[in-house]
Amino acid sequence: MDASIARRATAWTLPPYDENTIAAVKKLMAENEAECTDAFYRDLEFGTGGLRGILGVGTNRMNVHVVALATQGFANYLQRQCAAENLQKRVAVSYDCRNKSADFALTAAKVFAANGFKVYLFTAMRPTPVLSFAVRHFNCCGGVMITASHNPKEYNGYKAYGKDGGQLVAPHDKNVMDEVAAIKDLSEVKTQGNEALITYVDEEADNAYLDQVGRLSLSPEAIRKQKDLKIVYTPLHGTGMTMVPRALRRWGFENVVCVPGQMVPDGDFSTVPSPNPEEKAAMQPALELAAREKAQIVIATDPDADRVGVAIADGKGGFILLNGNQTGSVLVHYLLRKWKENGKITGKEYVVKTIVTTELIKEIAAKNGVDCPDVLTGFKYIAQIIGQREGKQTFIGGGEESYGYLAGEFVRDKDAVIACCLIAEMAAEAACKGESFMDILCGLYKEYGFYRESLVSLSRKGISGAEEIKAMMAAFRNHPPKEIGGEKVTEIRDYRQGFAKLPAADVLQFFTEAGSKITVRPSGTEPKIKFYFGLKCPWQEGKAYAEQDAQAALKVEKMKKDLGI
Repeated sequence: MDASIARRATAWTLPPYDENTIAAVKKLMAENEAECTDAFYRDLEFGTGGLRGILGVGTNRMNVHVVALATQGFANYLQRQCAAENLQKRVAVSYDCRNKSADFALTAAKVFAANGFKVYLFTAMRPTPVLSFAVRHFNCCGGVMITASHNPKEYNGYKAYGKDGGQLVAPHDKNVMDEVAAIKDLSEVKTQGNEALITYVDEEADNAYLDQVGRLSLSPEAIRKQKDLKIVYTPLHGTGMTMVPRALRRWGFENVVCVPGQMVPDGDFSTVPSPNPEEKAAMQPALELAAREKAQIVIATDPDADRVGVAIADGKGGFILLNGNQTGSVLVHYLLRKWKENGKITGKEYVVKTIVTTELIKEIAAKNGVDCPDVLTGFKYIAQIIGQREGKQTFIGGGEESYGYLAGEFVRDKDAVIACCLIAEMAAEAACKGESFMDILCGLYKEYGFYRESLVSLSRKGISGAEEIKAMMAAFRNHPPKEIGGEKVTEIRDYRQGFAKLPAADVLQFFTEAGSKITVRPSGTEPKIKFYFGLKCPWQEGKAYAEQDAQAALKVEKMKKDLGI
């Protein structure tokens, strides 16, 4: 084993590390050199989105010691921010269903309390958007959500939030990263004392949040007429079970059927291969139940309930899974139409999307005379725009292709609870008109052109993987494609130096003469490089959606081949 890695591992076999950690590290060093190297070759990076990593012992793993170190660094930064801005030393802490999440949340709460912060700690798992809401509701200077979102069961994570209820953006993210990096030893972490500063919260925050969600309804009369609309819902064992059924009932939906085996918290996600509503396999139990129940719509939320997957009845006994761009487009179209019908458009409203999200949303906004700024990938940038425009303009809604959406301004992160309610309401209003979700989507394609999106994520783990991803990005920059899928590339955007006043980011985009968009970027939270394909082609009258979608899928496959993936 490399000598420097051996020294790092050996340090974890001595006090102040606990007996279980010491035994686990000794076993790792003796029996699995490769695993030990990966666990200790670096510190788990506190990035711009916080921490995310595999559970286990080691500096490059998620465990209570890494959480304590990160929290001390975050607390040090918040101490100075509170002093500079005369803020109250308050933080909110929540967690999801994952293994060790409750332990990590309590660890973070104790470190904050030991540093003199009043802590609002949820008594049980709650969705990420509820944590975002709680930061503002309790007038906190920051917050922490213990979750690895939709990652596999081996992972857990730590999201850090600012006083606005959004994840940290520049310069706060970098400043917190510096503070965390400056903590070199557990002896610098305060963990004892002042536990009386921890306040356990539950129904107060729940009810305040649900009251705000209820105010977003735009078609209550449609819900009254369609209160028996059959909806199948699954939380995929996660936090959505605490909020989504309650929210839907409050909106007036009386026929919500939950997938029984998945309404149980389970950090191993034993009924699905992966708790990701973007994947059909995760939706399969819900789809099977929906077929038996003859439901009109299926909705699934990820473990921390900030993302939602949707499947709609095809009228033939089956279901069509919508991708994140399709759901987002229909949602934005619905919001803008209802705001217009209700006389709420004044010229000061806007929607937001990320640069990798479909351009269809921008076209819908433009036709409705509503501003639609682009932001970098990451919902924290949408939250930043909401904060910058607060009191000057009104945020209607928006989202990102990765199944995350938001309406209203009281939450500053993507919110699957809100999205589930609005999706159900859209289905109810469509049913009142004798239409379906698919009718609405195809109507958009007829008006704006057919869009077909696809995402390819290539995993490249470890030290060699990181180098390979860098080499791939360099190759695309040095030798950009002139043609993709038979379409001439007419514009290349390199965000490395910033673009259109956006912060610098390691992102490349290729736009074609036909209006297609292809984006390449390394993931900020996983060891992956991602390729986003957004094909645009004319809508073909007289041809069914399925046929056009199949043709477009073949075109996207050609694009992938042209890029060598």
